[in-house]
Amino acid sequence: MKLSDFDFDLPEELIATRPARPRQAARLLLARGDEIEDLHVADLPRLLRPGDRLVLNDTRVIPARLAGQRIRHSDQGETRASVEVTLLAPLEGGAWRALAKPARRLRVGEEIVFSAGLRARVTDKPAGEVTLSFNLTGKEFDQALEQAGMMPLPPYIAALRPVDARDREDYQTVFARRPGAVAAPTASLHFDEDLLAALAARGVAFSHVTLHVGAGTFLPVKVDDISQHRMHSEWGEVSPQAADQINATRAAGGRIIPVGTTALRLIESAADEQGRMHPFRDETDIFIKPGYRFRVTDGLMTNFHLPKSTLLMLVSALMGRERIRRIYDHAIANRYRFFSYGDSSLLLPEE
Repeated sequence: MKLSDFDFDLPEELIATRPARPRQAARLLLARGDEIEDLHVADLPRLLRPGDRLVLNDTRVIPARLAGQRIRHSDQGETRASVEVTLLAPLEGGAWRALAKPARRLRVGEEIVFSAGLRARVTDKPAGEVTLSFNLTGKEFDQALEQAGMMPLPPYIAALRPVDARDREDYQTVFARRPGAVAAPTASLHFDEDLLAALAARGVAFSHVTLHVGAGTFLPVKVDDISQHRMHSEWGEVSPQAADQINATRAAGGRIIPVGTTALRLIESAADEQGRMHPFRDETDIFIKPGYRFRVTDGLMTNFHLPKSTLLMLVSALMGRERIRRIYDHAIANRYRFFSYGDSSLLLPEE
């Protein structure tokens, strides 16, 4: 398969820069087999069956974007220059992998000041990144980051408008619990407490798993032959309780429907070839593309994805390439809103 097989033209005005309010007011494209229906997220309780189980990613997005001042000392004195940093992943001893702009002007040993209490020193410059050692760790670091950092909106939103205070709430799920993501599990942004209560009243069960979504989720595929693409890795955990819940639901005939591609990739990583879930706590770099045989996933709730992206390949694997092409053609023709703050879909391949 070629990268061009997953391309499509999207009008820029369909890229959502703000989410729907209230959250469940977003539109929902229901695809059951070959049938397509236009609904809203608020309709979800009547679309699911008692005994179905939704798998939710409870990762919490950290305000990983920082603006600071690079400090350089020389015989001529001290000079400062603006630097923007996006944290990627923590390392031991309070250090972080990060992206920086402008990275090429940073030198190992230089200090960056982000606020009165938060600063970091450049300790390494691996290819395309920098390693930063912060002056704070643990809860002190978390508190300082909350004060100094901004939400790391996806590049296609940040290019259209600046980050603001509303994004602190909008770009976080209502069940976010475990800090560590630098991108939101965006399909879950459509849930509020009222919708969760309505689903529970319907008899739909929930399992929480954790996949800390990384900036690699936005990396483009750069090879024409997609079999040569190397996926980024992300840390995830499926607890023994969640694994047991999913196994019990499957044994009872209920459907397993992850909310978002992050939850789907994690549970598929934690399942064996017979479809039995096992506890999991590790990195996953699973690449799901057409031809993949799903082990535990019966359906998927997800937003609409970028052209030529690995996530578009994932939904094509679930529904079939021709079905996805028809679904996306329908979504564009009917003015659905795309990407992280956009509308949603419920994909049920075997209906």
